[in-house]
This record gives sequence, structure tokens and C-alpha cells, in this order.
Amino acid sequence: MTTQCILKTSHCDEINKRVKPVTKSNSLTGVITPVKTPALKRIGQSISRSISFRTEARPLPPALRSRQKASSFPRRRNSQCWSDTVESHDLTAKEIKRQEVIYELTQGERQLIDDLVLVKKVYYEPMLKLDIMTESELGQIFGTLDSLIPLHEDLLSRLERLRGSEKTVGEVGPTLMNWFPCLEAYVTYCCNQVGAKSLLDHKKHEKKVERFLRLCQESSFSRKLDLWNFLDLPRSRLVKYPLLLKEIQKCTPPEHPDEDTLPDALELIQSIVAEVNRKTGEAECQFYRRGLSYLEEGQRINEIQLSRFLYCHGELKNSKGQVRLHVFLFEQALVLTRPGEGKEGGHVFQVYKQPLPNDLLNLEDIPDGEAGGGGTFRGAFTGGNDKGNIHTK
Repeated sequence: MTTQCILKTSHCDEINKRVKPVTKSNSLTGVITPVKTPALKRIGQSISRSISFRTEARPLPPALRSRQKASSFPRRRNSQCWSDTVESHDLTAKEIKRQEVIYELTQGERQLIDDLVLVKKVYYEPMLKLDIMTESELGQIFGTLDSLIPLHEDLLSRLERLRGSEKTVGEVGPTLMNWFPCLEAYVTYCCNQVGAKSLLDHKKHEKKVERFLRLCQESSFSRKLDLWNFLDLPRSRLVKYPLLLKEIQKCTPPEHPDEDTLPDALELIQSIVAEVNRKTGEAECQFYRRGLSYLEEGQRINEIQLSRFLYCHGELKNSKGQVRLHVFLFEQALVLTRPGEGKEGGHVFQVYKQPLPNDLLNLEDIPDGEAGGGGTFRGAFTGGNDKGNIHTK
């Protein structure tokens, strides 16, 4: 039987910190912590109207159904540009572009902070108070997210102080150079993500968890994003900093005070992103190595334990689209497994057949958009020498 190889990738590993716990409660009263922001007050009212796990088996009343339907439309983000904030200016087109990018950087920080606060107030705290998940489970899923809020509030405050009376920013390089080292905190958060995603996917099979997350996603405040979309926002923000800096640098004229500092800032943030990616890859590799279940002791080859990262991993499906095997291409070994569930819940991967050291394989990187081996399991291993050819993308 010919099987199709479909590869997927994911992220990170274990938690070092937990979100600060809140007092538990069995009722909806006080589930949403009172806040001054009107938007979050409306969110609290929406959740309180929409969720009651004491009456989970009852059908929803017509009035509640209509409110849910009305709230399913996402609230759009403000797409205001820098030019919209000033009445007049006599700047060159290049300088206007520079101000727009710096403004985009500032607004991006503000939006990220709003989203992180929303995740804490609307997801973490209600799920803890309603006993939808345990404090330990929530700690694993949310990781050190709580510690990222003051970090980005600090950058936002610094950027806002740079704006002059004419709402323009002069020198931004030194501010970013001084702040970027704070992003090393992302190592802990991102390394936790692969384990967090695995646990969240497992918990979604529980009815009360699925219902809570579904109601949140259907509400307007979520913008049709699910919980994982929100939890992945910090990582997405991290990889955007080098792109924004390149745009600022491109629009910075010669002899500008930022001309010397921006290249250094760009080099610094690129090195931080590379370090986070490296640590994340190592954490992902460790997570899946621990998830392997061996039928025979001889399957525990040294090449698996010595691997520091994964090239890729994903499902092998047959021609009917049924999942048969999950394949891991580690740094030093190819491992075929059968996915299953452990005794205490969670995914385990039972090793199928004898793992192959990569010394017995030829690894070939196929550019995006090009087919390799006909897209089949048989086509991935071709003859012609004593080694098998593995095509990866």
C-alpha cells in the first residue's frame, strides 16, 4: 500500500515559571477580575452572560442564543497610521515612511499588551476560578506569559517618551539597543510552547474545556482567534522585530543619529532571535524524545539520545487519508512511530520497527514548491546505492 507523507512542525518545551494564581470560586460572580478598561468590562459581562457550567446539560434559552450569534463577529483592530495622528507636517516622503514604521512598532506593542492582558483576564483567571483546569495545568499551558506584560509595557513607555511635540521620533536606535536584551526572557516562554500545545490539545477533548474555549472564540473580543492563537502572539511578535528594524534602517537618511546605532541594534535582535530559535529547537527535540515508547531495549539507539534538534516530524497517511505512522527525523536518526495515548493521558509515540541512524541515509533538502519522491513513502526511499534518500522541506 502506498502512503502519503505529510509533514508538520510545532514548537517548544517545559515551564520554568507559573502565572500568579488567583483565588478559586465555584460561581461566576467575580470570575472576571474588575478592571478599568471598558473593553475588558464588556468582555466580563459577555462571559458572565454566556457561561454557566452548573447548567451545562440545559439547552440555551433563545435570548442567549441570539446574543451569542450577535457576538460572533470579531471586533476589528484600529488600523490608524502615523499620518492620521498629525494635522500637518513638512517632512520628506522618506521621513514620513520612517515615522510610519516607528509608529507601527509602537502600536504593535500596545496591541500585544492588550492581547496578553485579555488572555490573562478572560482565559486564565476564569478557567482557574471555575475549576475548568487545575492550577498546574494552566501553569503549563500559559507558561511565563504573565511576566511578558511588564516587559512590553516598558518598551511602549520608552517609545512614547521619544515622541516630540510634533509627534515625530528622532533617534530610536539607542532605546532599542538598551531594551532588546530583555527579550532573553522569551527563551523560557518559547521553550515551553511545544509542551503547552500538546497539553492544550489533550484538554480540548474534555467537554467543559471545549465548551468554554468555543464560547470565548465565538465572542467578539476574540476576533475569531482561539486560545492558542493568543498564546503564540509573543513568538510572532519576537520574529517581527528584525523586519521592522530593517524597514526603519532603510528609511533612515545618511548623517542621521540612528545611522550608526540601528545596524548594531539589528545585529543584536537577530542574535537574540537565533538564540531563542536554537533553544526552542532543543526543547522540542527533548520533548519528543521523552515521548518515545520503546517495545524493545535495542530500539534505544544512541543516535536518538545524542540528537539536539529535529529536522522535521509529521504524519504518514495512506491513500485514504488515514494516519498510519508519525515520523521523526532527528538530527542523527530517523524514527517511525505509532501515535497513542499514555497511561496518565497525553500523547506517546510507540517506536515502530528499528530506528535508522542518519549515517545510513542521504538527506536532501527540497525547496518549497518542488515535489520530492512523488509525495509518497515509497518515493522517499530510492535505490541506486546502499543508502536511502530522504527528501525534506
